[in-house]
Amino acid sequence: MKKIVIGCDHGGLELKNDIIKHLESRGIEVVDVGTYTNASCNYPDYARALCQRIQNGEFELGILVCGTGIGMSMAANKHNGIRAACCSDTFSARMTRMHNNANVLCLGGRVVGAGLACDMVDLFVDTEYEGGRHDLRVAMMAEIEKDN
Repeated sequence: MKKIVIGCDHGGLELKNDIIKHLESRGIEVVDVGTYTNASCNYPDYARALCQRIQNGEFELGILVCGTGIGMSMAANKHNGIRAACCSDTFSARMTRMHNNANVLCLGGRVVGAGLACDMVDLFVDTEYEGGRHDLRVAMMAEIEKDN
């Protein structure tokens, strides 16, 4: 059974809840690291909570939602081993798994509707990393982390 960790700030709460329902309907276990209300909060706190669960090996994939997805992706990418991609179309959601081995999908609750978001989530969760010619590029990104 696949397991997904998910988190959001106040701007992504409604979409996060829609995604959780969708994933659970597919039989995927979902762990929600918050936020749980629409009170204003700081997205880096939730990005950190999610990324730490991936870094410690508890989860392979995560989903973060804020107003645009941009802030969450920026915060998530500050964590070693995290390859977060902010997507707003299905092609990018699939390709970031296939070619970039992304492990966190970032979405904008004020940018995409629930239907499109769930389609992107399905592609992100179901697509495997292609490897091969992409391994060198993913390794180069890991080297950048080591240099910094």
